[in-house]
Amino acid sequence: MMSKNILGLILVKFITFSLVLGHLELPIPNEGFDSALYEEVLDEELCEEQLDFIDSNTLLAAFFADAGFRIPKGIFEANNVDLGNYHQCLGLNQQLPTSELQGKYCMIQVPLNQAINFPINYGNSSFDPNLLSLDEMEKIWAKNDAIKTEMLGMSGIHRSISPESPFSNLVFRLAVCIPRSCTTKQALRVFDALGLQYTDEFCRLPNDKPWVPADTVAVVVFSIIGFLTILSTSYDVWQTVILKNDPKSVSALSTAFSVYTNGRRVMNFTSSDGNIECLDGIRALAMAWVVLGHTFSTETTWANPIEAGTWVTSWQSIWIVGAHVTVDTFFTLSGFLVVYTTTGKFTGKQLIKNVHLFWLNRLLRMFPLLATVALLEASFLMRFGDGPQWGIVADHAERCRTNWWSTLLYMQNYMNPIYTCIGQTWYLAIDVQLHILSPILLFWVLLGNRKIALTALFGGLLAILTASTTYNFINNFPTTISGPRARDYLVNYYVNTLTRASPFFVGMIFGYFVRTIKIRLQKWQVLCFWLVAFSVSTFIMYANYPTRQPTITQTEENLFNSFIRPAWALFIGSMIYMCVNGYGGPINWFLSLSVWKIHSRLSYGIYLFHSAMMFAINHRALTPIYFSISGMLFKFLSHYTLYFIVTFIAVVLIDAPCSTLFKLILGGGVKKPQKHEADIESSKKEALE
Repeated sequence: MMSKNILGLILVKFITFSLVLGHLELPIPNEGFDSALYEEVLDEELCEEQLDFIDSNTLLAAFFADAGFRIPKGIFEANNVDLGNYHQCLGLNQQLPTSELQGKYCMIQVPLNQAINFPINYGNSSFDPNLLSLDEMEKIWAKNDAIKTEMLGMSGIHRSISPESPFSNLVFRLAVCIPRSCTTKQALRVFDALGLQYTDEFCRLPNDKPWVPADTVAVVVFSIIGFLTILSTSYDVWQTVILKNDPKSVSALSTAFSVYTNGRRVMNFTSSDGNIECLDGIRALAMAWVVLGHTFSTETTWANPIEAGTWVTSWQSIWIVGAHVTVDTFFTLSGFLVVYTTTGKFTGKQLIKNVHLFWLNRLLRMFPLLATVALLEASFLMRFGDGPQWGIVADHAERCRTNWWSTLLYMQNYMNPIYTCIGQTWYLAIDVQLHILSPILLFWVLLGNRKIALTALFGGLLAILTASTTYNFINNFPTTISGPRARDYLVNYYVNTLTRASPFFVGMIFGYFVRTIKIRLQKWQVLCFWLVAFSVSTFIMYANYPTRQPTITQTEENLFNSFIRPAWALFIGSMIYMCVNGYGGPINWFLSLSVWKIHSRLSYGIYLFHSAMMFAINHRALTPIYFSISGMLFKFLSHYTLYFIVTFIAVVLIDAPCSTLFKLILGGGVKKPQKHEADIESSKKEALE
């Protein structure tokens, strides 16, 4: 009991410290790139000297020109970006008689609609893109940024919406390579002579990533984990493999960090009696769907935006743009297991008495991998690669260096929803908040009276649906993360606990149904159920298409926002119920395959790791990517395989050891569970993962 109190005190101290630290102005460098370095290298006189040298050296001038300025390829495919040759530019280094000439890579934005002053007998030329009368191209340009903003929003990256005028988007983003001592204004003086207007976007220099405290913390923490892993694994192998001692006789604390023991635990495919095996398949497939959707939405720039935009706004893309309901699958499973794992294990009074452990167990179980990803994103991932579009990765690092505390406290959906460390963790915040509130209903469910339990569960669902529907009709949100109200939709609807809670409540109802209510159905009734169920799920998916059309009314948008998510939860919950009661047939067989078990165990880690790594990989690109369905599916398979491997390593080295330590601290030692307790413990582990 004393160990539990000490752990609770430590948690309170950590929360207090984090809240205080989050509001202090500390002199800690959080920036991804060293802005001071960019100022230090500027030297107007040296710049003029080096520009004169370049003008007199044709080969050197050709190298600078080749590394930079080009007209984008595929303008009529709506491509407005040329990234030049990033590494060639930063690799330029030549010793001059009085100085060292090095390259600096910059991106500038050049509006297409502007007057150009030709110096030789051409007078003035004013290009007006409206004179092209390219109606279809204008429509695509109007949609292009909105589509990309929505896709980025789905992946946890949120940007401002571009101006409403279609041709305000007709701005070329061009790379230029200039001497590091120069500003773009000095180096691009020919632009001034022509009257060509442009604005600076950013510049990059070699070795411009500063060493920050997060890097030091990462080196220390992961070094300690590595040292403990070597010691623990060596001891475990000596005891169980060389000396052939019974593993149960070996100290659990001594083998907590053992790769040998933890690897066997993770790779265990056996199931306890009474486990709901179809949950493994549902969780694994839902996680794969998340990775698939983010594979499409996290790409940097398309070489053929017209083709990509046409596909995204077509019927064929519904399985991608409708992937937002995947998160509601996880909310449903979470609510389901909260009730399923506590019914029969606690009474209402026992729950209230141990509610602090109920909350603490959930928080601690999720914490190790969450903290790991936050630390990696603040440190090592920033140094994973580089490229002309590495600014997004730097932005992620800055967020985690500044707002890590709100993520570790699961408050990021309210504290800083636009600048969240690990963008997709808004889901974890809502899930934890719902778990904290769940004992309000669980108390009545655990009283043992079916009428009281059902009244509480359905009353809770009705209350949350009424409140969220009223809220939606008052605010009149859009249905997508695009348009002038994108920020409002994201902050006040998409990551709002009230508007996302209904699937959790639906899951709680089905968790109680599975535990307490059994039914008998005839074959025709089972067949009718599955026909209706898949018809409803298909309708839910394709209901996303009209929401992206200009003809949709505000009432339809409000109804969609209010009921599409609980409807999807109803489909998932009823499917689980039918599978558990023996009416799943081939569906239950497929979802219960042993191959899904390890995917299910790793799903939480894959959810945390995939987005940060996906951005780090995609933003190493040196040229715009050509969009094709086959190419994106291949990238999805490669992405998922990589995240699976990385998550497996993280679970074995970090998550499994921490899980063992928490059990030792909270339970006073690892005890062999009885048969019924093993069933509950296994289901409880599924809920936490």
